[in-house]
Amino acid sequence: MTDNKNPKTENLLQRPPIVAVMGHVDHGKTTLLDYIRKTNVAEREAGGITQSIGAYEIEVHPLDEPKSRESEANRGIPRQTPRDDFASIRKITFIDTPGHEAFTKMRSRGANIADLAILVVAADEGLKPQTKESIKILEETKTQFVVAITKIDKNNADIERVKNELASNNVLLEGYGGQISYQPVSAKTGEGVNELLDLILLSAEIEHLTYDKNAVASGYILEAKMDRQRGLEASVIVKNGVIKVGEFISTETAKGKIKILENFLGKSAKELSPSSPALIIGFETLPQVGEEFSAVEKTDLPEAGPVNLSSIGQANPLAITKETPALRLIIKASDSGSLEALSGIIKAIAQQKPLKILGESVGDVNDNDVKMAISGKAVIIAFKSKAEKGPKYLADTNKIRIISSEIIYELLKAIDDFLLELEKPAPLGTLKILAVFNQNDPQKQIVGGKVESGVFKNKAQFGIERNDSIIGSGRVVNLQQQKKDAVEVSEGKEAGLLVSSEIMFKTGDLLVIEK
Repeated sequence: MTDNKNPKTENLLQRPPIVAVMGHVDHGKTTLLDYIRKTNVAEREAGGITQSIGAYEIEVHPLDEPKSRESEANRGIPRQTPRDDFASIRKITFIDTPGHEAFTKMRSRGANIADLAILVVAADEGLKPQTKESIKILEETKTQFVVAITKIDKNNADIERVKNELASNNVLLEGYGGQISYQPVSAKTGEGVNELLDLILLSAEIEHLTYDKNAVASGYILEAKMDRQRGLEASVIVKNGVIKVGEFISTETAKGKIKILENFLGKSAKELSPSSPALIIGFETLPQVGEEFSAVEKTDLPEAGPVNLSSIGQANPLAITKETPALRLIIKASDSGSLEALSGIIKAIAQQKPLKILGESVGDVNDNDVKMAISGKAVIIAFKSKAEKGPKYLADTNKIRIISSEIIYELLKAIDDFLLELEKPAPLGTLKILAVFNQNDPQKQIVGGKVESGVFKNKAQFGIERNDSIIGSGRVVNLQQQKKDAVEVSEGKEAGLLVSSEIMFKTGDLLVIEK
């Protein structure tokens, strides 16, 4: 693809900058964009964090002449064109990248696609692990960036500490021995936001960003997913040329013809020019996230059959061998980027834990996923993917565990808790209470129940589980089977018990004897 940052072709047109917003989770990236765009995207994000790359186009009115010139003089930024010409740059495309550690590849991809970046650092927290990682990515990709010091409205905000921490990580700001521009901002009050946008426009002017309107349209795949109503959807960002409805489109791994073209607001468009985010429907198969695309017909890819929405997103079965670990997983995610992140994390966990991924795919949990889990004795891990009524009933009926969440760190905690649960030794025996007969004295309660697993022994100490939580303990005073005293009762058999506990038993309680 042509390097559009440093074009050599004459008579090129100026294009808006594509800006990646990077930094640690909860440092105010989405809230800052929310203020700029005057929308509620931050509130709509599950858990208040961004979990897939979103691209947003905004219009900017540069600051008035005196303030802009003062800003330029103070920051030592040379003027490349007259102010009137610069004022014509009215659009900025932002790529909002996730801050959670799970999304390293997605952040790196955003920096590669972007022309510029904003490194966001919260004034009340300073540099955090993903801040440092973002700095490393920006250095490796040689992406020019400015620093936004957010949350300056906080009582414990310390801008000077942030500057010193940045300097210790080789990010030298203006006035601190370097030339990297910065701006303290508050997304809550709006303080410093206009100045930050002006900095971006000034930096973009220096980069000389251009495109050739007569060139074949090209750009990058930001995201790819399957929509059951509309089919395969690809979120892209155009870097050169003008993309149009009806054109062929191809990547290294996928091809198709653009049937529907929408802008980032979801509005239908006949064509979109560079730096524009777009949604394309027309790929025959899902393209890979991060691939370059071109508006050309590709003939060296195998022909794809008709798109079958009932089969898209199904996990591909893998052979189960004797070496397969006890805990087998089927991974589902709503989109390719999220699947990539989740798969990477689970593979990292698998270095320490006995895990095996049987299949991974994009889309909601469907019947075929559950059937594979049944045959493979697997657990389904679903990130932002739903299980509709049918698949959920099938899973419940066959006791297939589905661990799901809309929020990555909650999903990871649930996986970790499940692994810890598996590591616990199996109880010696469990008995479910089916009836309660006498509760006049908590130390002499009479109950009837059925042994669900192992053996239940007389005189044993047990834990009391109610609604999946241990709520207390007790002791078997006397155990009977068929109205006769018994030393133990085996699995599947019913028993009568005289039990002692501070807890008053209820029908449905599970008594658990640990080894």
